[in-house]
Amino acid sequence: MKTLVLFSGGLDSSLAISLLLEQGLEVEAANFVTPFCACQKKGGCGVAASAAKFKIKLHTFNVAEAYLPILKNPKYGYGSHMNPCLDCRILMFKKAKVFLGEIGASFITTGEVLGQRPMSQHLKAMQMIERDSALEGLILRPLSAKILPETIPEKNGWVNREKLLSISGRSRKEQIEYAAQKNIIDYPCPAGGCLLTDPGFSKRLKDLFKYEPNWTLRDISLLKLGRHFRLSPQVKLIVGRCEEENKKIESFKTEEDLIMEVLNFSGPISLLKGLGKDLYIPVSAGITLRYSDAPKNESVDVYIKNGEITKNIVASSIEDTQVKNYII
Repeated sequence: MKTLVLFSGGLDSSLAISLLLEQGLEVEAANFVTPFCACQKKGGCGVAASAAKFKIKLHTFNVAEAYLPILKNPKYGYGSHMNPCLDCRILMFKKAKVFLGEIGASFITTGEVLGQRPMSQHLKAMQMIERDSALEGLILRPLSAKILPETIPEKNGWVNREKLLSISGRSRKEQIEYAAQKNIIDYPCPAGGCLLTDPGFSKRLKDLFKYEPNWTLRDISLLKLGRHFRLSPQVKLIVGRCEEENKKIESFKTEEDLIMEVLNFSGPISLLKGLGKDLYIPVSAGITLRYSDAPKNESVDVYIKNGEITKNIVASSIEDTQVKNYII
């Protein structure tokens, strides 16, 4: 019997795989990639390496295009920030359901724990997700199986319910103890991570939705980089925080954007975008200088590039009190 596990590379989904492999099931894993995995900022979740340790086949699905319309108008709303957890889970389960037939799997397994996440992992939400994804009875949650309604895999004897677990609640103490017993170590995302649950990122996203209704995936990608400043309803400045971010920000430049960089001093690369941005070149140069190594009480040359046109202007760093008026 084969199952498809929704695999994040984290602790809970790793334990779910271990429990099923112990029962002799054939396991394949599906990893769904959105633009909002917090672990991507840290170099990735190591999903492929984790799957290789279990010697299971990994399938990766980029669901960004399908995810973004849901993010803008989720049927079941947001969590505490900009996280549409219920709609997100339904999307992934629907994608997984279609894939079941392609690999000859009979049911889906997840590492979900009853009561762990307030929006999507209580019983009513789990049942609603199953209903909306047309997978009622076909989603096995091994970590909480013994305190959840019996699933089709258990009823049919494909899985031994007595060898599953009865974990609940937000603490991961039981999972960590069980992982140690099974020598499951080096799980890079022990508590998962989604940028949409981050207050700072959510604030930027709300600003984007409010002022830039025609946003694109490029705009979403830029939200993850640098410091962001709203200069007017149409104009925004993004200032890099390190060399890596500087390179990424510059790579997202379009012909309409301006790039700024302080001459003769180490500092950020800034991207100025939006209709009427030329009016905000002085303040943008001042903000760019504020985060550079240039003297704060002197006028300094700032390099500006617009397509193939380049020029220098002389600017001074703006005061911290002014910065607070613009920062998102």
